[in-house]
Amino acid sequence: MAKVLVTGMSGTGKSACLELLSLRGYQTIDTDTDEWSIWSKQSDGSPDWIWREDAISSLLDEYQYGQLFVAGCKTNQGKFYPRFDHVVLLSAPAEIILERVTNRLTNPYGKSEEERRDMLRYLSEVEPQLRATATMEIDATAPLIDVVDQLQRLA
Repeated sequence: MAKVLVTGMSGTGKSACLELLSLRGYQTIDTDTDEWSIWSKQSDGSPDWIWREDAISSLLDEYQYGQLFVAGCKTNQGKFYPRFDHVVLLSAPAEIILERVTNRLTNPYGKSEEERRDMLRYLSEVEPQLRATATMEIDATAPLIDVVDQLQRLA
């Protein structure tokens, strides 16, 4: 019964992976919803979309059936790393990420120039931190089915 966190920058395919894993019968949770995340303020006053720590704690405490795949990229997720069996970073080059967010229809994030600048800054500042704490990294430029097969082998 493995609990796997799938993390990475916007546009690396976290939601697409969860969708396919769900179709394969796995329990999946995408934390980019109001059920799992809430807006907060960082120490500098800037907005931050963080995990609802009580909700994530309850999920991890109560989950007992088979494998669980959770996706997200939040500033407070590191608090929960010890509660996951695997922390998997999905990564891709900036040009691929920007192309994906431009073309996706399921999420409006990344369409504005300001958001795209933020994404490039996150790639240089946040992704190295994720890489340093992940237990595994998957090249998300591979075909989606190959990425999902790698995730499934962790379960």
